[in-house]
Amino acid sequence: MDMITLFGLAIALAMDAFAVALGCGLTLERLTGRHLFRLGFHFGLFQALMPIIGWLAGLTVQEWIESYDHWVAFGLLGFVGGKMIYEAYQDEACRATREDPTRGMSLVMLSLATSIDALAVGLSLAIVGISVWFPALIIGLIAGIMTVAGMLLGRRVACSWGRRVEIVGGLILIGIGLKILWEHTLGM
Repeated sequence: MDMITLFGLAIALAMDAFAVALGCGLTLERLTGRHLFRLGFHFGLFQALMPIIGWLAGLTVQEWIESYDHWVAFGLLGFVGGKMIYEAYQDEACRATREDPTRGMSLVMLSLATSIDALAVGLSLAIVGISVWFPALIIGLIAGIMTVAGMLLGRRVACSWGRRVEIVGGLILIGIGLKILWEHTLGM
């Protein structure tokens, strides 16, 4: 695989992570280096590990995974996005206890949801006989960088839009889930 193709693939895979990070940046009241590191590291790690897992699985599970991966991504993104929208309508006392999307199960669910397509890429690399190690490294690095950029951009937008941008962040996550579902069910 040549470098141009590899970088194009890595950027395409990182677009979901970028969009989710944009939504997270919109919803966080205060964006810290810890937030940037946690989301960037986990999204990058999951994006790097999923092609390796897919590659190792090879042809044996390809049809099984392809039949439902889009539903898993849609369910995870829809759940987290719906939760964000719900929390936007809570009063201030409830808002103080809302969950940080860069921690706990939200972080794991978002990391999985944004990296499921990378699993299919790993399967594809196994089919064509390409080693996965260097592509996985590049995919993970690009995803981590684009995640941090998305969070920073989301934070800038949030500062100018006010507190209700949490709704926009939730709608972005649900929209990404719907897009994944649409592409996989209609083959577009």
